[in-house]
Amino acid sequence: MWFKRTKEGILTSTAEKKETPEGLWYKCPSCKGIVPTEDHAKAMWVCPSCGFHERIGSDEYFSLLFDDAAFKELNPNMTSADPLGFSDSKPYPARIKAAIGSTGLKDAIKTAFGKLDGKEVVIACMDFKFIGGSMGTVVGEKIARGIDHSIKNKKPFILISKSGGARMMEGALSLMQMAKTSAKLSLLSKAGIPYISVLTDPTTGGVTASFAMLGDLNIAEPNALIGFAGPRVVKETIKAELPEGFQRSEFLLEKGFLDQVVHRHSLKSRLSSFLGFLSGPLSKK
Repeated sequence: MWFKRTKEGILTSTAEKKETPEGLWYKCPSCKGIVPTEDHAKAMWVCPSCGFHERIGSDEYFSLLFDDAAFKELNPNMTSADPLGFSDSKPYPARIKAAIGSTGLKDAIKTAFGKLDGKEVVIACMDFKFIGGSMGTVVGEKIARGIDHSIKNKKPFILISKSGGARMMEGALSLMQMAKTSAKLSLLSKAGIPYISVLTDPTTGGVTASFAMLGDLNIAEPNALIGFAGPRVVKETIKAELPEGFQRSEFLLEKGFLDQVVHRHSLKSRLSSFLGFLSGPLSKK
């Protein structure tokens, strides 16, 4: 119940105040600006005031990159097993089941085939909301099969990374995916088929140490955290102050680890240009 004071100074009750439904507004974590959620989505989940790129998942990237948001998902029903019988605060199968229930995803990556600006392409995109985008056997296998699809059909491969690294619940089997995906990318290269790696916030751990940095072109969204160990761990290990912007896209571009930093609004058009350039020799085969 809410109250208001009359001219005579008497408090009188009013009708119960209606609460604003949740999810109608987006507050930027960088500049604290507030915009309607609908407008934020129309702006490709980029803050109109400061340009902060909010983390988005495979569904959002596919809607942005595939023409008319039309695509065919590859291997959609793969899920992780529990080869190690792992359990921490809860058994691994229960953790997987909970992640599937809360996200609607089967694992931390989706792969799909469709057209980008009229060009047929395979796109793999990681989802951070599924156990931190961790790389397990399903992630490695879906990337491998996506590359196989590219090789078989002679179509370019794009991989959008967003990950906390290897999935500890799968131990060495998770780490093996680094070698597996790298070997597959070697076959893709030998076939003369372009591979563009898109690094988004965050891309860390074994993902950075393998497929994320092996593109014919490595590009990143602005201010994305990219590295092997996180900046806090690095700082505590070397006992030194880190440069400003350490492990952010712009810093890595300056040091030669990236080819370009691309704003999300320009991502599709820039990828289309890259594909046109890189696919030139392929189209003559």
